[in-house]
Amino acid sequence: MNLFKFRNKIVSDEQLMAQYSVGSQDSFREIYQRYSKRLLHYFYRMLGHSEEKAQDFMQDLFLKIVEKPESYNPSQNFSTWLFSVANNMCKNEYRNIAVRENTVYIDDTKTVMKQAIYQQSKIDIKIFNKELEKQLENLNDEERSCFILRYQEGFSIKEISQILNCPEGTIKSKLFYTIKKLSTRLKEFNTLIYSDNL
Repeated sequence: MNLFKFRNKIVSDEQLMAQYSVGSQDSFREIYQRYSKRLLHYFYRMLGHSEEKAQDFMQDLFLKIVEKPESYNPSQNFSTWLFSVANNMCKNEYRNIAVRENTVYIDDTKTVMKQAIYQQSKIDIKIFNKELEKQLENLNDEERSCFILRYQEGFSIKEISQILNCPEGTIKSKLFYTIKKLSTRLKEFNTLIYSDNL
């Protein structure tokens, strides 16, 4: 449960949603403040680095909350529920793209970085992150979702399991093979590949 200060009190996301469901506009504004930038960045990474599309999806998600606050089940962790909704929106968009264009989204950027840049035996993190973003676009939707939720959004295996509606063992397996795949594709950056105790 996330706890933050709101009006000089420690108030959880779940409490804010309960307050909003009975009409507190201040509570909704606080939720928006807490999650709008994070969701914008999530949609940006999941939807082909389109700022316009990310903005549209982020606003649509908050509109869903405005129109149907009752769709949130108070027994659920709010951030897990929120990212589950966001993930489903992305999956629907992938399906729509496939129907419209009969193709899966691939990043326009086709160029592959030729070599790693070292400076005093340290790899330039910016270059690594840029190449990582390109390689994430080449993963399938589920692999990319798992990776971003785990290593960039910081959700636990259990939370990702709930967000993606998938068994924890499957999530661990997907992460293992995704890390293996990225390690091969980014072998010049071996020391920077994400890993943790799954």
